[in-house]
Amino acid sequence: MARLREALEEAGFAEVRTHLQSGNVVLKSRTKPEQTARKCERVIEDEFGLSIDVVVRTPAEVARVVKRNPLGKVAKDPKRYQVSFLAGPLPASVKPKLQEALREPEELVFGAREIYAWHPEGVARSKLWAALAGRDLGVTATARNWTTVEKLLELANG
Repeated sequence: MARLREALEEAGFAEVRTHLQSGNVVLKSRTKPEQTARKCERVIEDEFGLSIDVVVRTPAEVARVVKRNPLGKVAKDPKRYQVSFLAGPLPASVKPKLQEALREPEELVFGAREIYAWHPEGVARSKLWAALAGRDLGVTATARNWTTVEKLLELANG
């Protein structure tokens, strides 16, 4: 992650910080989120030889995700509460497929560019999680557990 921070700084981003070893990056950019995502993808490709899709959210967007917290009353273990951040709208045809994968006592809430999912029995055997983590969403996505979402907001505001 240290080399990733350095590469992003060399590419002109400011206040680059990383969280954990999973590609969570908080940075300042003068470009729009879509342009920032593409530039980060190019840096990762050039520096590490990896073709990685990047999803960007502004601090205000992450704050809205945390504020909305539609499953907060039932999701008591933040490690089992996931938010999938989408690069664009979820195709309407995918929603029924995700709902079919849902098994009690799991819960699922769709946002404009996020999907909130509560996996009280964990993600290991969850068909819903497998569907959310797969490539069949029809849109680039990345998921973070609630603990990480809150930490990223803290870093973005800090």
